[in-house]
This record gives sequence, structure tokens and C-alpha cells, in this order.
Amino acid sequence: MKKEVRYPSALTIAGSDSGGGAGIQADLKTFSAIGVYGTSVITSITAQNTQGVRKVEVLSSEIIQAQLEAVLDDIRIDAVKTGMLPTPEIIKLVSSVINHYKLKTVIIDPVMVATTGARLSAASTVDTFRKELFSRITLLTPNIPEAEALSGISITEEKDMYKAADKMMEMGCKSILIKGGHFTTTNSTDILFRMDQPPVRFSAQRIHTGNVHGTGCTFASAITAYMALGNKLEEAIEKGKKYIENAIIAGADIITGKGAGPVNHFFCPEILKPVNKK
Repeated sequence: MKKEVRYPSALTIAGSDSGGGAGIQADLKTFSAIGVYGTSVITSITAQNTQGVRKVEVLSSEIIQAQLEAVLDDIRIDAVKTGMLPTPEIIKLVSSVINHYKLKTVIIDPVMVATTGARLSAASTVDTFRKELFSRITLLTPNIPEAEALSGISITEEKDMYKAADKMMEMGCKSILIKGGHFTTTNSTDILFRMDQPPVRFSAQRIHTGNVHGTGCTFASAITAYMALGNKLEEAIEKGKKYIENAIIAGADIITGKGAGPVNHFFCPEILKPVNKK
């Protein structure tokens, strides 16, 4: 009898970036480049390009729920990544779906501010985010401003990252990768914090380029894709860090638009390979 096979699959729940560098578009490109079948649920539509965000329209909870159920009722999802969850209602919906479908591998990239500085979600979402998602996720991947917003701790040097992580773990978050890209050190160092385990550092060279639009989305999606392929958390982060480093290097000198350009997601794409169906 012929074995049944399927693709390793991931789901992104995020906003759409019309410029193609971040959001749903970056997530799906990353999944594909790493060899994972990508599915998507759009939470909001942004009118944006490399220069900035012009307009944001949030979709209704009804259509977001319909998208989630359509995907999860039909396709086996190995890992989930969330990006822009712009309202408390949408956060609560995603939380309930995680519970209902017993989703085990959930990577949360708390997208609140675009690379250009535009705010993408209301300040009122922070409390709901903590209460509804912190205890239900595999990994939280905030940058420095997002870690400050979620923890209430000002981060001006590396030791503050430890204080912010401790605060977020007190609130119920089990694993946090705080990204140090906003610092001006020679290397870009991210630190993984977990309950009852020593912190783990992930460092890479700092690439001097303006083409960094969507790096947060891409990094979190890379971690998600590697976990969908069966990698453990630390290994997935290490591979994801190398992927985003190479993607930035490959796109560093390419001109796309008049502002902050994207990374090169397809610097060395993997073939989508089937696995045995479970």
C-alpha cells in the first residue's frame, strides 16, 4: 500500500503588507524559502510601502474566525506564527482558537510598531495580550520597544533585558526571545529566557544596511518554519538567526522603492519535501 504523505505546514496570522516586505507576505516567503507549506489568516490590511504606512484597516472578527476555521478544520498545521493582532477582540479570538484546536507550537511576534515608526495596534491591546496569550504560547519574540511595552520596564542596556524577561515570566510567559537589534553594539545579540533554565545568547554580525523592513516578521517566521520541520526551540532559533542574517546580507545593496527595502528571502530556497502523514 502506498504511504500517505503531506507537506510540513505552518500558519501565519498577521496583517497584509502591500509593499511585500513584512507581514503575511514576508511570512509566506520565509515559510516557502525554508521548505514549509504556508497557510495564512489576514487580520488587517495595510496600505504601505518602503517609506511608511499610509492606512490600516482592521478586518472583522467574523472573517478572521472564518479564515482560521477554514484552515484548521482541513489542514494539519505543525506550527503557528502570529504577527499583527491589532485589537483586544482579535487577540481573544486567537487565544480561543489556540485552545479549541489544541495548537501546541505557537510563536508570537508582538507586532506593535512598524520599522518606519508607525503604530500598528492600539495601546489598549497590551493588557489583553498579556492576559490572553502569555500562558498559551511556545515563544514570544519582542524587539526592545515591544519588550518595554509588554513588561513596563525601560531597556537601555543588556541587563535591562533580564529585568524585562523576569517581569514577563512573572506574568505567565514561559519562553521569551528578546531581540537586541535596536542596540548599537558591534554584534546583534538576542537572548532566550526560559523559566528554570539559564539564558541562551544568539549573536550575529551587525549588517549596515537600510534594507531591514520586515526583519522581525521574517525572523519569527523562520523560527516557526524550523519548528514545523521538527527542530527543538533552541535549534530553531539558531537556524532562524542564521537565515535572517543571510537574508539581510543578500539584500543589503538592492534598491526596492525609495525607503527601507526588504531582505532577500530567497537567497537559497529549500525544496518543499513531503513527510509521512500523521
